[in-house]
Amino acid sequence: MKIKWYGHSAFNIFTEKGVKIIIDPYQSGAFGGALSYGKITDEADIVLTSHDHDDHNYTKGIKGDYKHINKEGAYETKNIKIKAIPSYHDPSRGRERGRNLIFVIDADGLTLAHMGDLGHTLEKDTIKNIGKVDVLLLPVGGFYTIDAREATRVMNDIGPTITIPMHYKTEKCNFPISKFEEFTKGKKVVRELKSSGVEIKKDTLPKTQEIIVLKYAL
Repeated sequence: MKIKWYGHSAFNIFTEKGVKIIIDPYQSGAFGGALSYGKITDEADIVLTSHDHDDHNYTKGIKGDYKHINKEGAYETKNIKIKAIPSYHDPSRGRERGRNLIFVIDADGLTLAHMGDLGHTLEKDTIKNIGKVDVLLLPVGGFYTIDAREATRVMNDIGPTITIPMHYKTEKCNFPISKFEEFTKGKKVVRELKSSGVEIKKDTLPKTQEIIVLKYAL
């Protein structure tokens, strides 16, 4: 499985059999230019959007005859199993910013979870529904989502082998949110890569938990 981070919460997951999954594509230039990552114009077989905000649901530039999943449920397409688990964009059960989907993807013998714009820590039933996770894509910036402290709790509750932070402040995201360092400080194993992508295989997963920080691609 190859994982590419476009920026913000947008990822491209490329499986060993060539299935292309794009998650939470943003609208370049959204919010008056506050989100200035480049346009996503790749081809996809599956597109997942966690909620209907412009920084997570912009599918117009994506090429291909893809299946779009944006509702709660269990799916199987292209021999890939996907669960869309309901959650909320805020700590008030959606009263502030609405609902959010957590996506759990089973492919290449790995389980990957993308938390969307999760706005609260997790209840036991949700943790159980998510299940064992190898790779966790986790918002850490706060204000619109969980912050560094809450993200640490969510990571510890899920217990992934690899965590990749997302939805944090960069040169191309001028939201009032924190940088990833607020989340990674004090953590034992943090790898900051010089690339936007990483390849992960079941038989080469690290023996201990680690955090991988990617460079945005666009």
